[in-house]
Amino acid sequence: MTTDLWMLVYTALFMTLWTSVVLTGRLMTPGGVPWAFGNREDSLEVPDWTGRAERAHRNMVENIGPFAVLVIAAHLSGAANETTALGATIFFWARIAHALVYTAGISVVRTIVFFVGAAGEIMILLQLF
Repeated sequence: MTTDLWMLVYTALFMTLWTSVVLTGRLMTPGGVPWAFGNREDSLEVPDWTGRAERAHRNMVENIGPFAVLVIAAHLSGAANETTALGATIFFWARIAHALVYTAGISVVRTIVFFVGAAGEIMILLQLF
């Protein structure tokens, strides 16, 4: 498998594993265990970091689709090369940094890291033309 595809797999794995961070925050909250096993009709008041971890996860869910399309299009079209591999690698590491920085509450750095990941996607996109 190409580096691009491995980065897509690693990104999906990271996104899936990140849910455990959110789950941990919820379960550590008073009333979190009954809430988790209930119908979740009421909202659960969680610590700020847990809310940020959840928003970071939601952001990853929103961004993995376009990333996957770019990686798969590059692969299927034969456009995958060193640049797409670098772009995919940048995206992967930027998404890890984004989740960590977002959860820590470092807002300006969070935005910068987000755009670094977007730059990785643009690198892949440009190879398609």
